[in-house]
Amino acid sequence: VQLTESGGGLVPAGGSLRLSCAVSESTLSTYNWGWFRQAPGKEREFVAAVNWNGGATAYADSVKGRFTISIDNAKKTGYLLMDSLKPEDTAVYYCAVQRATSHQVYTGNNDYSYWGQGTQVTVSS
Repeated sequence: VQLTESGGGLVPAGGSLRLSCAVSESTLSTYNWGWFRQAPGKEREFVAAVNWNGGATAYADSVKGRFTISIDNAKKTGYLLMDSLKPEDTAVYYCAVQRATSHQVYTGNNDYSYWGQGTQVTVSS
């Protein structure tokens, strides 16, 4: 399973970006999805997660109300819409998936088996 991320870049504070993450696998697997980020000198942290049918989501307190996670199972693609961006949102953002075995939302690094390569998001003040 390979994950390909896109959509990162440089944006002024208050701006928006949408990250995409496409899964390349020929099977009919469905996935639970997560987004994480890692700022320089810090550990990778949870940002948002959604279960395989989009029926349940979870967000870190720092992004709640500003970020929206969604999925398109037909395209095997996950999205993270980031609004009202702040300089402290600057980080490398990673998507992650695991094959769905339940309706649960997973928020831990160790809950995911497959990871994208990361995409840089820089928010200027």
